[in-house]
Amino acid sequence: MGKKTIEEMGEAPEKARREFPAFPFDPYPIQTDFMAFLYDSLEKGGIAMLESPTGTGKTLSIICSTMQWVVDRRKQQREQQKGKPGDTKTSSIDEEEEPDWMRDFAIPGTKKEEGGRRRLGSGLVKSKKASFVKPKNVEKTAEESPGNDEEMEFLVDDYESEAEDMEYGIGRSKRKGGRCLSSSSSDEEEGEGGMEEEEVTPKVYFTSRTHAQLSQFVREFKRTGFTSELNLICLGSRKNLCVNSDVLKLGNSNRINEHCLELQKSKKDSQIKVQTDNGRVQHVKASSGCPMLRKQNLRKQFRTEVWEHGASDIEDLAQLGRKIGTCSYYGAREMVRAGDLVVLPYQSLLLRSARESLGLNLKNSVVVIDEAHNVADSLTSMYNSKITVSQLKQVLSHLELYLGRFRNRLGAGNRRYIQTLIVLIQSFLRLLVGCQEDSSGISNIHADQATEEKNFGDTSMTINEFLFSLNIDNINLVKLHRYVKESNIIHKVTGYGAKFASSRIGSLHSDHQGHGAEGSVISGFQALVGIFLSLINNDSDGRMIVSRQKLSGKTEEGYLKFVMLCGEKIFSEIAGQAHAVVLAGGTLQPIEETRVRLFPGLALDHVHFFTCNHIVPPESLLPIAVSRGPSGMTFDFSYNSRSTPSMIDELGRLLCNLVAVIPEGVVMFFSSFDYEEQVYNTWRASGVLSKILKKKHVYREPRNSIDVDLVLKEYKKAIESPSGIPNDSRTNGALLLAVVGGKISEGINFSDGMGRCIIMVGLPYPSPADVELMERIKYIEGLGEPSSLTPNKSLGNKLYGNTRVQSGFDILRKCKQRGREYYENLCMKAVNQSIGRAIRHINDYAAILLVDSRYACDPSFQSFSHPANKLPLWIKDRLVSATQSYGEVHRLLRQFFQIRSSVTKIISS
Repeated sequence: MGKKTIEEMGEAPEKARREFPAFPFDPYPIQTDFMAFLYDSLEKGGIAMLESPTGTGKTLSIICSTMQWVVDRRKQQREQQKGKPGDTKTSSIDEEEEPDWMRDFAIPGTKKEEGGRRRLGSGLVKSKKASFVKPKNVEKTAEESPGNDEEMEFLVDDYESEAEDMEYGIGRSKRKGGRCLSSSSSDEEEGEGGMEEEEVTPKVYFTSRTHAQLSQFVREFKRTGFTSELNLICLGSRKNLCVNSDVLKLGNSNRINEHCLELQKSKKDSQIKVQTDNGRVQHVKASSGCPMLRKQNLRKQFRTEVWEHGASDIEDLAQLGRKIGTCSYYGAREMVRAGDLVVLPYQSLLLRSARESLGLNLKNSVVVIDEAHNVADSLTSMYNSKITVSQLKQVLSHLELYLGRFRNRLGAGNRRYIQTLIVLIQSFLRLLVGCQEDSSGISNIHADQATEEKNFGDTSMTINEFLFSLNIDNINLVKLHRYVKESNIIHKVTGYGAKFASSRIGSLHSDHQGHGAEGSVISGFQALVGIFLSLINNDSDGRMIVSRQKLSGKTEEGYLKFVMLCGEKIFSEIAGQAHAVVLAGGTLQPIEETRVRLFPGLALDHVHFFTCNHIVPPESLLPIAVSRGPSGMTFDFSYNSRSTPSMIDELGRLLCNLVAVIPEGVVMFFSSFDYEEQVYNTWRASGVLSKILKKKHVYREPRNSIDVDLVLKEYKKAIESPSGIPNDSRTNGALLLAVVGGKISEGINFSDGMGRCIIMVGLPYPSPADVELMERIKYIEGLGEPSSLTPNKSLGNKLYGNTRVQSGFDILRKCKQRGREYYENLCMKAVNQSIGRAIRHINDYAAILLVDSRYACDPSFQSFSHPANKLPLWIKDRLVSATQSYGEVHRLLRQFFQIRSSVTKIISS
């Protein structure tokens, strides 16, 4: 049965729906409870959090309840329209009245701001209404100036900003249509000739993290009765949906986006220069825009065939676009308005610029966010930005080269903005590596010398502190950001740089392009624009991390990074428009941390929470907290103890015993790749590994996620054919050593023999050396204070000062409640995701071993912060604490697998 909080224990609705005819099977009781609860939550509106273990039919339950609510709501609206003469349009929820739950959602201390923010240090005030006038006294344009005709194509069009007293003055280039990509490389421009359809309301937006999860959702939708009566449309990236071979061959997502937009701006046949991943510049023919967008009749045919075909995933759409010869990317976007159910990735829904680009109207619709256990961190990370020293140097060298060549031909506006860009980059480099200037004003960076002279540690600053420390608080970053986006300066500068390099070396490829690990020069420009955009945020919204190169040389190069902290403001943009937001997942525990980070101002009785047990019977799951090893040693995998030889040896003895009694596949999770490698090498040297290999094949999760599929394939093969050698039965299955937070712990299902036992070694707390994490913890610790937008006094001013980052352990010791709780929750979320890889269907069975004495339940210590209290309900209620000896663990495991093996044989026969 589903557990319900205060708001669900009140009066039940008079006619609570319990029938969902679109469900393709007879639902289990917990599935009916899930669907009924979700349906009722949608009736109420607001925010619902639903937790249902993977393998319980969660996706089908979401589809059948949400789409049934849509069908019922539209029927209700049609009935309401009867008897209202003159009103032929179907109206959704009253758009004038703001629901009570949304009024309660208001975040204290924040206001909607029209057009701008008032903040100290950025030179910004509330915007005035822009009025555009033709600039006066414009210098000669490039066409009127003498020079090399071959270089004229790189001369940026004249650009003059509006009156300087207008703080949000917006410039315009004389040639209309000049655009460039933002740092996020989101889809910010529309395709030509879009076909507007009537908006269907209410509709459902379903979003998940990965392409595979979205495809699975579409497959589940096809199994329901809604396939024939409701329209589903999938949205994806250009990289997945583009059918123009000349664009696709660029490979990189940023370059595909860039070239797509460049093609649409082309009004006549021309050659467009594009840079490939190997750094080469190619000339690609652009015939009056993208040929895949040229014929309206083909675009209409695409739309017609998609609706006739029914629910189509990304692969289906791309294949249809190739068959017809039209763009499936823009074709799908044009169908959103007519869609009843829109399926799209996280980035497209949660990122404001992507929503605006796609034209998504969330008003009075339902937003379903799947895999929502990490939605708070995913949301804020989308607004992060970062630029490295090498990227800064690349951009600086290209700007200086460009300004040196075209200084006398540029108008005053262009010259001023380019010089401002150079000044800002020099300031950033001076902060990171040191900077010297020669008499000409052109910077001369001596990175190696500066690094030897100063070995600075990481520094965190507020936005204002960062701006003041560099004396750049008087620069209007809004206008500068607008200039870079509208003037086409990025493509002009990089294009000239590529031509200059090729002319000097006599090749289209040169080191001057600076194509390194961080990507192309264009990527560096985009990263710079991202930093500008980040610095426009409110002072309290995030932190600037300044990371300087360490003398050891083992860490990555120096960089600037903006870390967004204020997730509740971003989430409120979505919740403020939608009728209801559903956060769903296999494991959402602990939910309080999510509530505090995303909607702290929302009253508890407006958060609808549901959780349920697994569909498998209790006897199919055996979770054990293992406190002691075979020799009686207490397991303690805390940071100070886990690397001791005695602890690693005891873990090895435990595993030698386990592989002898557990059949088929065993997955063992470690806290990090480094610790897994240390344990593996120790076992190999001590002979433990050879003992394990006598019972099971051993595989290790590779650091490169690309290689994971190959390892899993070999792991599965070893389980299905245990010895791997014909007529050899010496081994029984396989052991997979995996890492918490890796690909295996998040997205891989170990059903049946693939995961008969999941072993979690220790409590995988995140590293306190993670600067971003510590900044987030400090911010969260201040939530709930009288003023959440000011530094938390209880932590001391030095935590927020322009100083080196404190030790993570010091910060954690000073946290009293929320920050420490968040840190603990991160650990248990990772545990829950990892152990949730097992038990995928009703006939499955598995054991789960939590190897650390801290997991053991102590009746005298019932604090909520205890790890056992943060396990999923379906595991916590069945947890056995083996505190006395390993013998108890061995007996329970042997008995469990003997019984389950007998039951399986009976079922099979």
